[in-house]
Amino acid sequence: MHLTIQRDVFMQAVQDVSKAVASRTTIPILTGLKLEAHADGLTLTGSDTEISIERLIPIEEGGIELIQIQRAGSVVLNARFLGEIVKKLPTNEVTLEVSPNFMTRIESGQAEFHLNGLDPDEYPRLPELSSERRFYLPADLLKTIIRQTSFAVSAQETRPVLTGVNFSAEKGFLTCVATDSHRLALRRARFETDNDLTFQNVVVPGRSLNELAKLLDREELPVEIVLTDQQILFRMKNISFFSRLLDGAYPDTSRLIPEEYRTAVRLNAKDFLQAIDRASLLARADRNNVIKFVAEEATTVEVSSHSPEVGKVSERVSILSLEGEELKISFNSKFVMDALRALDASEIEIQFTGSMRPFILRPVEQDSVLQLILPVRTS
Repeated sequence: MHLTIQRDVFMQAVQDVSKAVASRTTIPILTGLKLEAHADGLTLTGSDTEISIERLIPIEEGGIELIQIQRAGSVVLNARFLGEIVKKLPTNEVTLEVSPNFMTRIESGQAEFHLNGLDPDEYPRLPELSSERRFYLPADLLKTIIRQTSFAVSAQETRPVLTGVNFSAEKGFLTCVATDSHRLALRRARFETDNDLTFQNVVVPGRSLNELAKLLDREELPVEIVLTDQQILFRMKNISFFSRLLDGAYPDTSRLIPEEYRTAVRLNAKDFLQAIDRASLLARADRNNVIKFVAEEATTVEVSSHSPEVGKVSERVSILSLEGEELKISFNSKFVMDALRALDASEIEIQFTGSMRPFILRPVEQDSVLQLILPVRTS
């Protein structure tokens, strides 16, 4: 392999695919990136067997030549060293030349590196997905869905299926749900498809989605999403992002969402978030960050916290309306702040079904997104 490439383009591609490279692995070749030069350009691949990212740098883009390929070929180079080297090269023109024993010369200006390479034939092959189960989502919508759900996945491996976001589709709508058994995040969105697509129990690891979200900032075209029984592929302009799916049946969370409520409070989301943030300063992390919420008046609610070792805080927050019964409830302040940030709404409604039942937060007059939180039992 022998080629000349623009440093900034090469560096961005290396950074993109390196997101899939594990810092620790028992398979030495997976510490590397596979580089393959061919007639269409240079393809870079990174993988840790759970996530795989493939990025194409075309010969030219927008009328600008990005690569000159003198000789096709491939090699696997250590991802960390390659990334550090490319980042610090002195000029924007980089030459890569691979010898028959995979020793790779990287030259830029007066700097010249020789990096030991590995046999690309030993690198795991990416799956070829040709499933009929495919649909399309705008990149910005997909990123919003990830932001509004993935934070609620479980961090505990005791129930692996809960470390992912459950995707299901019916009648042109995608529903994404995440829960760690103490809270639940749900987002619905309409999608585009070439056929009548219906599926359920497609559980994508939360880590995969968070890494995918980092690649979506530069995307403007719709993202193609392809499903098989064990893999999901997110295909963008020059990037293919593969993730394995989690095994196991995702719990039926629909029965957890109350259909009726006894108390409904409407308020300004920013004011409420800031009040909870202040009250949480005295909430003990080892005691579930408990905040007490009291709704007894038509114009304000009380938010308070008490720690015997530190002190107490109380604040009244103006509300837009109170409907139904008076209420006293305690909850985890972190869960509520996470939910409010994910909703990204100026005005929200909180619906309660009792002091010891799950409650719902949702934007006013919008039913595509909701957050559900279990209260905390206090003595």
